[in-house]
Amino acid sequence: MTTIFFATDIHGSDICWSKFLNAGKFYGADQLVLGGDMTGKAVIPFIHEGGQNYRVTLLEQVFNITNEEELTDLKKRVRSRGYYPYMTNPDEITELEKDPDKVSKIFLQEVLKVVQQWMDLADKKLEGTGMKVFCSPGNDDMDEVDDIIRSSKHVLLVEGKVSSLDGHEMIASGWSNITPWATHREENEDQLAVRYEAMISQLKDPRNSIFNIHVPPYKSGLDEAPELDKDLRPVLAGNSMIPVGSKALRAAIEKVQPLVTLHGHIHEGRGSTRIGKTLCINPGSMYEQGTLLGAIVKLGKNKIENYVLTTG
Repeated sequence: MTTIFFATDIHGSDICWSKFLNAGKFYGADQLVLGGDMTGKAVIPFIHEGGQNYRVTLLEQVFNITNEEELTDLKKRVRSRGYYPYMTNPDEITELEKDPDKVSKIFLQEVLKVVQQWMDLADKKLEGTGMKVFCSPGNDDMDEVDDIIRSSKHVLLVEGKVSSLDGHEMIASGWSNITPWATHREENEDQLAVRYEAMISQLKDPRNSIFNIHVPPYKSGLDEAPELDKDLRPVLAGNSMIPVGSKALRAAIEKVQPLVTLHGHIHEGRGSTRIGKTLCINPGSMYEQGTLLGAIVKLGKNKIENYVLTTG
């Protein structure tokens, strides 16, 4: 029997990454699977105002830092929410307001710096455990993170590949169908179908396989997201929900009937369902609260022995 721990959409949260690396030992898992969207979404400027004083705006709240202890605490809080602290000054802020390209370069710089720190931490914590992290960056993750992941000893970049998890074949992809946000890794349904088939065609035992696909299948109940108006604002204060998953993926699952499929992308889509005989899981995400949502799946020969959604 093989036990895997799966989590997804941790979006740059240091505390969620640390919990993820500890989850294997805590839950008795043999291997760790990380779904897409591992990087954060924003840089938070820490504006130096002389001496030990900094001004920081976080979630529309202004913090006036007056000593080193406050500075350290707020940096940790920012990183726990998946944002990136950036030490700056009023003059640079004025320059950045006029130069969006420089802002983008700083964001990329801070993202990659943290990804490297995460790989270093994984290599330290997983040394000697026999566990690997099977990772496929998601639609929100920049292409540049891939090379950093490749440099890790214990984190494996598995995008577009067939991997073996103690006898179970797993395909993986972090690409999504088209979103309103024009993210880094998204494409139309026809292109997704080609992407999936390229991996599925390599499987020796498709019905005993794992699909680790970031986007959930269409109309699965795991893909319900707030409907948006033309200005990308939630309709009815977010109370109108619509399915946004992949039709190509659903068709692939219906045809192949793998043992289990693992998804993320839709943070509020936490749950499990079945498409035919296939168990489909989306553990959801609460990374901004520093809470790691996950799923433990125990796999036997041609069957699922047990599974449970976790909160930690």
